[in-house]
Amino acid sequence: MDILLIVLGTLCIIVGIAGSLLPVLPGPIISWVGLLMLYLTKAIPTNLTLLIVTLIVVVVITVLDYIILSIGTKRFGGTRAGIIGTSIGLVVGLFAPIPGGIIIGPFLGALIGELLNKSDSKTALKAAFGSFIGFMASIFMKFLITVIYLGLFVSIVWQNRNVLFNF
Repeated sequence: MDILLIVLGTLCIIVGIAGSLLPVLPGPIISWVGLLMLYLTKAIPTNLTLLIVTLIVVVVITVLDYIILSIGTKRFGGTRAGIIGTSIGLVVGLFAPIPGGIIIGPFLGALIGELLNKSDSKTALKAAFGSFIGFMASIFMKFLITVIYLGLFVSIVWQNRNVLFNF
């Protein structure tokens, strides 16, 4: 059962990292579930302090995710259309056969969203830049947290490898 929980926890960590880049998956939350699964094993003693602190970080990051994107957009004169365009642009950019699609996509999506919202081109460009900056800051923050959770996961498994794998 412990091995199954470790495998599921590892999958959650990996999906969480991917989710930090994709707007449809709550990456930090999924990564935290991976840490939780690790502590549900019988071989690893529960560290309630670590679980609570990492959960608080996930809640704060999730709230900041929405705030940062809105601040970046509004600060540069953007609208909700720019935010939606940024998210659509990211998904399209992920599957675009061009290098840097994950960076170009959100910017172009925000620009198109603002232009469709009847903004003039100068305002739309400025708002697209704001949406893009907020979006990239949000992605960086989520990616950083999920990679830290990966490091915690690997470290805990490594420290308890003898008990987990009966070496």
